[in-house]
Amino acid sequence: MDIDEQKIDEAVLALLYLTRCGDARAWKGHNWDAMDRLHEKGMIDDPKSKAKSVWLTEEGAAESERLFRKLFGKFGT
Repeated sequence: MDIDEQKIDEAVLALLYLTRCGDARAWKGHNWDAMDRLHEKGMIDDPKSKAKSVWLTEEGAAESERLFRKLFGKFGT
């Protein structure tokens, strides 16, 4: 099966919004390839650390919230 990595990255970024702790840190228990791609796109800091969380950039935090609302929000609420 061909996989659309862009859709995977969007879903992971949206889930980072769900697992955030504070404004800009989120638990990083997601696919490592997707996390690396998000880092390359400037959405998060380097996920290769011993920390169990990752910093979202300003752009990443805003996009994370937007995608979360788009993918998981109920319409009309």
